[in-house]
Amino acid sequence: MRKNLLHIWHKELSYEIREIVEVANKIESNWVEIFWENIWDPVIKWEKIPSWMKNIVRDATEKDVVYWYCPTRWLDSVREYIASKNPKITKDNILFFNGLWDAINKIYKSLAFDSRVIWPNPAYSTHSSAEAAHAWSSHITYSLNPHNNWNPDLDELENKVKYNPNIVWILVVNPDNPTWAVFSKEVLESIVAIAKKYDMFLIFDEIYEKLTYDIADKVLLSDIIWDVPGISMKWISKDLPWPGSRCWWIEVYNEDKDENFKKYVSSILASKLLEVCSTTLPQYVLPEIYENKNYEISLKERIIKYKSRAELADKYLWDLDEITLIKPRWAFYLSIAFNMDKINNWFIPNIENRNILDIVNNSILGSKRFDKKFCYYLLWKTWICSVPLSGFNSSYEWFRITLLEEDKNKFEFILTTIRNFILEFKK
Repeated sequence: MRKNLLHIWHKELSYEIREIVEVANKIESNWVEIFWENIWDPVIKWEKIPSWMKNIVRDATEKDVVYWYCPTRWLDSVREYIASKNPKITKDNILFFNGLWDAINKIYKSLAFDSRVIWPNPAYSTHSSAEAAHAWSSHITYSLNPHNNWNPDLDELENKVKYNPNIVWILVVNPDNPTWAVFSKEVLESIVAIAKKYDMFLIFDEIYEKLTYDIADKVLLSDIIWDVPGISMKWISKDLPWPGSRCWWIEVYNEDKDENFKKYVSSILASKLLEVCSTTLPQYVLPEIYENKNYEISLKERIIKYKSRAELADKYLWDLDEITLIKPRWAFYLSIAFNMDKINNWFIPNIENRNILDIVNNSILGSKRFDKKFCYYLLWKTWICSVPLSGFNSSYEWFRITLLEEDKNKFEFILTTIRNFILEFKK
């Protein structure tokens, strides 16, 4: 081409959750059955969709209204329903999107070029990739400490905010992805206080809040926002479960407290106007699903199931010196950090299939990350497809599996296999 077509920051657009799948598919083509522990989709992992929910969706498909272009902001009746649950917002403070990337991309791209976001380390990769592409610059992060229940380093956060006036917003993911921490009210109020002190705004990614194991742990931005401008992100795609709904919205707080923030929110809406509308069917059925008497029952059953699997994982892995496992406090993921001071050297497992080994080696060629090598060799040796969390812009060496396996015996087999694989380090 007569001119380079690539964005200067194109290499930051990575998503390790999907990238390891390409390798797993090649291995599977060698007549190997893969244990798909990278998948965050409960439906693919054989979780049954409740019949009452299917009936609501089926009945809605009989109505012509679900096939039309809905208003850009979303259906008035749905926004009124959401606002009725929260006295701090009105329907005009709610805006819907077509899924995760649509929301995050528009929110970051609407910022001025030199306005920066400080976000947690580790961070969910969709946030970090979008921010890097927006800023054309290195990430700015504050640390979450695995040896302190993944709590943020508040002193580090404030120092970075204080000495970098380009930082205009603090991103908080709570419940946090990928650490599976749930932050206390005291910690969250401290972050709000920092934003207020330095005239910033807040974005809280709260898409998993309904899947918090203990209701006492759940603290929302709306509970502590005071008069600080802020945005909360919500999503129905996990707590129903319905990942394919692509139904995401934001709730805007204190838009009238800052004129510049108000104009910024208006620019997000303007970018939405260019695409006509969001998906109609999922938003149309949302109130009826949430108000159904079976919803809370179904949600509690799922939480009990995930919590029991988290306890089972802890039972199998807690005593290994090579790792730190902090039990999840929400949802259906399990992250395991390596204690690198306990791991003397890397090993290559015994060669059993040269073709598969070549596939794996080509995939990790040049990588200096221990967690990536671990996950790809784990895939080659045991056929368990996990996720190296180096892809989450993390300074830690760690990896992730899910708590979604419906077959308890199979899940115990997966945990036992991972345990034995880690124990090979000692040989």
